[in-house]
Formats: sequence, structure tokens, C-alpha cells
Amino acid sequence: MSDRFLDNSKLAKRGETLSSDEMTVRFRDFVAQRESLDREAVAVTGLRRLPGGSSRLLWSVQVSIDGSGNPRTMDLVLRQDPPGRIQKGGMELEFHLLKAAAGEGVPVPPVHWCEPESDCLGAPFFAMDRMQGETIPRRLLRDHQYEGARERLCAQLAATLASIHRVDFDQADLAGLQGPKDPQSVAREEVERLVAGHRAFCLEPHPVLDLAGRWLLANLPAPEPVTLVHGDFRIGNIMFDESGLVSVLDWELAHVGDPVEDLAWLCVRAWRFGQNDLPVGGVGTREGLLAEYQAAGGRPVDPAALRFWEVLGNFKLALVFMTQARAYLDGAHATVELASLGRRIAEPEAELLALMREA
Repeated sequence: MSDRFLDNSKLAKRGETLSSDEMTVRFRDFVAQRESLDREAVAVTGLRRLPGGSSRLLWSVQVSIDGSGNPRTMDLVLRQDPPGRIQKGGMELEFHLLKAAAGEGVPVPPVHWCEPESDCLGAPFFAMDRMQGETIPRRLLRDHQYEGARERLCAQLAATLASIHRVDFDQADLAGLQGPKDPQSVAREEVERLVAGHRAFCLEPHPVLDLAGRWLLANLPAPEPVTLVHGDFRIGNIMFDESGLVSVLDWELAHVGDPVEDLAWLCVRAWRFGQNDLPVGGVGTREGLLAEYQAAGGRPVDPAALRFWEVLGNFKLALVFMTQARAYLDGAHATVELASLGRRIAEPEAELLALMREA
């Protein structure tokens, strides 16, 4: 290992920012080491930061490998913890989640290498293939070129969730997944957690959330066998093209829980982007989603359970907006974006009233 690599590791441990040139050199050394090659056999080019990734940093990079008997060039994305906000073991767990999901046929980017420590690039990361497609929801829901994709997506999303929920979460590489204290009390534990969060972060009265908390406790669904849950499965966290679903992204909230949570989160009004006549992400109906999910091997879902988890999802979204507003008001992150999200709490509150009224 080069002295330059070691020196840069010391800089990273002190939290100093690395230039793109330094990152390029160190990533080249990392790939050479992982592939058991001389550094001259590896070329790394085009390292640049990608937009998006609110909870992770994303980097685009091209790697060319020669001298191993298998010369190849790879277009990659590096997914990295933000320095100063490192979740110990999070990158390694997400890396193994993608491998496990791929084994069940879930469309995810193929992964290559993972570095769970900060020594190399200043924070843990893993490398995955850069997929070709689009991620902006409004383009999916409004552009003519994605008309065919819109027609196919509800069935594709349902089948993908059925595959996610078949992943064996008991394997050793997924031991870091969070799960319920009591598998028979998943819904109650989640309600109690969110109600406690509301009480901790609320700076002003929110009677709709008080009412919703009581409604949720009074309408707990029958317990389901727990499965792997993606945790943030929605329009905005998928990649698509003209044929429909390309890849499922952003697995950092994956956990063990009730599979209906994923189905309901996909139905939350905020992910319809104005297409409110189609509650499943602006591309389908709840009835169609449940039918396609069961046809793909998912367990039958009680519509009342879906309604419960959709109410809980809107409660959760209101709490997300509340905590983001609190970060702005407390001066932790003085951005207009967080301030504007705080003003949107009324949106999930209005949806909560509508859902509870219709139940």
C-alpha cells in the first residue's frame, strides 16, 4: 500500500476534506488491492459528485481494469456516508441487502466492493453499477415517452415488493437489521414510537396528529408474519425507463416488519405528485396493487390493514416534516428547503382526516 494512501487515511480520520484527485488515487489503490492487481493495471477516471442523495453522498466514476485476464471497463456509482454523519455498519449492511435482494430477483444495481471503514475515502462506501434510466417522478407521471411505463408500473412494483418480502432476513450478513421487540406487536410498537416522536418534536398543538394516534391504537391490524421491509418504497426511490421499472434504490431504511407497511407507504398521497385519482404512486389503484401483489406470490392483504398502514404512513410523513422544520428552527440546518417542508405538515394532516373519515 502506498505512502500516499496511508497519509490520506490519516487526513480522513481527522475529518479533513479530500479533493477529487486524492479520492481518485485512493480509490484506484483500493480497487487494485481488492482485485489483487498492481496499481498500474487499474485506471480511475471521471470522479464527480452526483446530485441528489439526501442521506448519502453519490459519486460517479469509471474504472478500467487490465492485466487480470479479464480486461473490463465499469461505469460505477459510489454510495457513501456523509462525513460527520456516519452510521456504523450502515454501508456494509446496505451492500449485503442489495446482494440478498438481487438473489430474489429484485431489480437492484449489481454491487462490487464495500469498504465499511473511513480510512480510504473519509467515510464508508460501496461501489455499484451505474444504471441507465430516470428517477424524477414528474417526468414519469407527465411525459408522453413514459406512457407505456405508467401502464406497467403498478404490476411491476407489486411484483417487486413480493420479491423483497421473500428475502431471507435471517442470514448472517443481514444481522444488523432493526426489527420489532415482539413480532406479534409490530403495529403497536410503530404507533407508540411515532406518537413518542410527535410529543418530543412538536412545538405547537397538532390536534389532527393527536386524533390520528388514538385512531391508530384503536384500529391495530391482526399481526402478519414479519418480513424484510424496504422502508422507503415509493415513486422517487425507483429508476425507470420507457419499459417501466429498472431498479429499486435507497435501502438505508430497510428493516424487519409488517410487509403491508411497504404497500401502504407507496400509496401515501405525497408520492402521487398530483395524480390523485391513482393512489398507488400516481400509476395504479389500491385494488390493483393488492391483486398484483398476491398474483406475484405475496400474501393476501386485508384492505383494512392497508388503510391502517396508510394512515400510519401519513402520520410518519407529518412527523418527518415536523423534525425537518425543527432542524431549521433550532439552527442546525439553516436552509429554506427545511423551512418550506415545515409548512407542508398540513398536507398529511388533511389526508389523515380524509382517510379516518372514510374508514
